[in-house]
Amino acid sequence: MKSHQTAQTMKPATAAKKLGVYLEATPAEFREGVVSRAELNALQADPPEWLRELRRDGPHPRPVVAAKLGISNSGLARGGITEPLTTAQIEALKAENPEWLQKERATQAEVRKEAARIRERNAGRDEQSAQPRS
Repeated sequence: MKSHQTAQTMKPATAAKKLGVYLEATPAEFREGVVSRAELNALQADPPEWLRELRRDGPHPRPVVAAKLGISNSGLARGGITEPLTTAQIEALKAENPEWLQKERATQAEVRKEAARIRERNAGRDEQSAQPRS
């Protein structure tokens, strides 16, 4: 008896998210089909020109915009940014450095500092629990 392994497929929105690109900016043939795991791996390993261009120039989806600005997705929303931005728009926003962006970057820095403190605390606990008791 042969076991048939079907190709794992995903919706274009899922594939776009995994590729870090804005779905609406992808070619129609990408948006209208399904993407197999093998196709996704091929796109990641050897991206076609349209994918390289989207990653370089945008428009970028919200998580990518937030990462490029060094803030959270929530911070992006609090700053009133709801639409995808191009790389040029992101660079212009960085250069302008509005007050809300400064505040969100400071908030994000505090969040990272607290996460590092908790990791260190937990690592200390793990070391203590690993030591044999006498």
